[in-house]
Amino acid sequence: MKNESRQQYPVPAARALIENRGGQILLLKRANSTFGNNLWCLPGGKVEVGQTVEEALAVELLEELSVRLISARFFFYQDSLPMEPDGLHFINFYFQCDVEGDPVINEESSDFAWIGPDDVGNYEITFRNDEAIRRHFDL
Repeated sequence: MKNESRQQYPVPAARALIENRGGQILLLKRANSTFGNNLWCLPGGKVEVGQTVEEALAVELLEELSVRLISARFFFYQDSLPMEPDGLHFINFYFQCDVEGDPVINEESSDFAWIGPDDVGNYEITFRNDEAIRRHFDL
């Protein structure tokens, strides 16, 4: 019998690398989620039908952080294969972003942190977002 709850194809996701004036990257601690709950990830989310990747990025940043996307420079894409059985396969599209406003998290996150290159190993980062952070910092 086929497992109907498991995604049968990759899910496109837009992810933001947002840097503060000190050169640190913004991370969110996921909350109220089936996947990656209590783990850290970059802001962003799934691309919905009828949205461009850039539109999805702007919508997610406004919803998750109450910030407005000013600019988004495509960085790279990544096949994020499932990290556990029955996990999701994402195709992450990473953008280096400039935003307007101070982050205010919604119910999808329990915390946020600004991290530098020396901090990456101190956070349990999900969806293979640590690869993007390491590439951003040239680690």
